[in-house]
Amino acid sequence: MTAYEHLGEALGTDFFSVRDQFTGEQWDRFIAVRTFVDEEVLPDIGAYWEKAELPWHLFRRLPELKIVGEDIDGYGAAGMSPMACGLVHMELHRGDGSLGTFLGVHAGLAMQSIAMCGSEEQRQRWLPSMSTLDKIGAFALTEPEHGSDSIALQTTARRDGDHWVLDGVKRWIGNGTIADLVVVWARDTDSGDVRGFVVETPTQGYDASVITGKVSLRSVWQADVRLTGVRVPQENRLVNATTFKDCATVLANTRGVCAWMALGHATAGYDAAMRYAMARQQFGKPLASFQIVQQRLVHMLADLTGMQLYCMQIGRLADAGRLSHTVAGLAKMNNTRTARRILAEARDLLGGNGILLEHHVVRHWADIESIHTFEGTETMQTLLVGRDITGISAFA
Repeated sequence: MTAYEHLGEALGTDFFSVRDQFTGEQWDRFIAVRTFVDEEVLPDIGAYWEKAELPWHLFRRLPELKIVGEDIDGYGAAGMSPMACGLVHMELHRGDGSLGTFLGVHAGLAMQSIAMCGSEEQRQRWLPSMSTLDKIGAFALTEPEHGSDSIALQTTARRDGDHWVLDGVKRWIGNGTIADLVVVWARDTDSGDVRGFVVETPTQGYDASVITGKVSLRSVWQADVRLTGVRVPQENRLVNATTFKDCATVLANTRGVCAWMALGHATAGYDAAMRYAMARQQFGKPLASFQIVQQRLVHMLADLTGMQLYCMQIGRLADAGRLSHTVAGLAKMNNTRTARRILAEARDLLGGNGILLEHHVVRHWADIESIHTFEGTETMQTLLVGRDITGISAFA
């Protein structure tokens, strides 16, 4: 497919001419990733998703596309504008949520933790090899008993001479079994403050196992991680990660990206439903010729366009350095909720064929459930925005 054909495909869901607001740099990133998704991801990904296998050949292509490293400047990182970051994640998730999540964990969480909380020496030591995927990163915050209540983490860090000793259990750690560098958040036993550490694997006491039985984001692995007396040298403590607020800042930086991720999944669902309705013949004519089908497609498009406008505005705010945590949270809440509705409608419009991987919809329908949950559930985003607009906290 030529660049012009990709352009036509891209504009098929752009009813409000949103693309006219892209800069040349943003459009180039968008088209490069769209081409990669259409020509390399979509033909292969269904088989990997079905078997819950990692598509390493696709992971290895990400540095070649120069999209690893988000908006980090230098160190071989992509150095994209926030708007370009959003467009890249949208397109990766239009292809496959596992691929986008792999990059989100590696670059958006692990690399950003080092970039935002590390010293210059630490950034120089780790970020260049992460930008090329010679080193893979993970981010270990969530614990079995502390999902939304992440500030209550129980993993401990005890100072022992020129080392720290980490003990605890983490859960749902993306890339946890394949990572070379794991950013672990733990509570200092002396001060009670939350600190960040880079654990270089393999190392004694670090044990990670793949969580099985997962029916969402199947082509990326999450892990249960046990830390038993893991010794981390002092030089691996992130020097600017001294309280939970530092960890929360890293998370807030990725929350707006989740809104773009959801837009990618919803775009895939709408596009598949439209193609199917135009091609599928029932009662002697295309499904798209029936009034109720047209009504459903228009409602899906209206929802999708609203999601696009949310993303464009948070992209503009991020580019200007004005995106607040709660605005990003509202966008994430709205877009994941809306994407679920679009994908449920798309799956239904495809009838029985909607549950076949060859039509892609069911994969996105399952994957959006993870994005709806991670980086703060809809309930938590609602309460955070509620606190912002009322000044009253509805939770401890």
